[in-house]
Amino acid sequence: MAYAPVSDPPHPGAAHLPESVQTAVKLLIVGHFAVGKTTFVNTLSEITPLRTEEVMTEAGAPVDDLAGVSGKTTTTVALDFGRLTLSDTLVLYLFGAPGQQRFAQVWRDMTRGALGALVLADTSRLEESFDVMGRLEEQGIPYAVAINRFAQAPVHGLEELRAALDLLPETPLVTCDARDRRSSTQALISLVEYLQTRLT
Repeated sequence: MAYAPVSDPPHPGAAHLPESVQTAVKLLIVGHFAVGKTTFVNTLSEITPLRTEEVMTEAGAPVDDLAGVSGKTTTTVALDFGRLTLSDTLVLYLFGAPGQQRFAQVWRDMTRGALGALVLADTSRLEESFDVMGRLEEQGIPYAVAINRFAQAPVHGLEELRAALDLLPETPLVTCDARDRRSSTQALISLVEYLQTRLT
């Protein structure tokens, strides 16, 4: 796998890495608005995550569609950043990107140097995932899809979801609970294993 050397410009939290770490992998955690990206990064990060959440205001109501979203009071305006050390020599940097279309330029800048992306999706709003996947495909970034389980969301089989999302047969599709570390880890593993198959 073509990892970025740790000597690249430092990321937040990089100063506390063990000296044995030789390579760092940049992965994106993406998805539509209010799908659980910040929660996912927070669940997996071994350091206190960097967050850029701001309180949503009435002025933003016409821009950020809250239909189907209950209890949402903040939104990411730049990025979420977390770190996960896999071994003495390998570390993952997790970059959560804002889901709204108005942050498209920030999103495109963030994709630079990323080896892959995990797309979080919600069965209540599957159609909102197409724009996110389309942006990744335009950038040539391979991705896996994880259905984040919400309590009131419809439940469908993976094959039905695969067809609804029009995924290629080789694109990994899993379910997860972004609040649960083990579940989120398994979703991330599905992406990493997929990237390995593409680079061997």
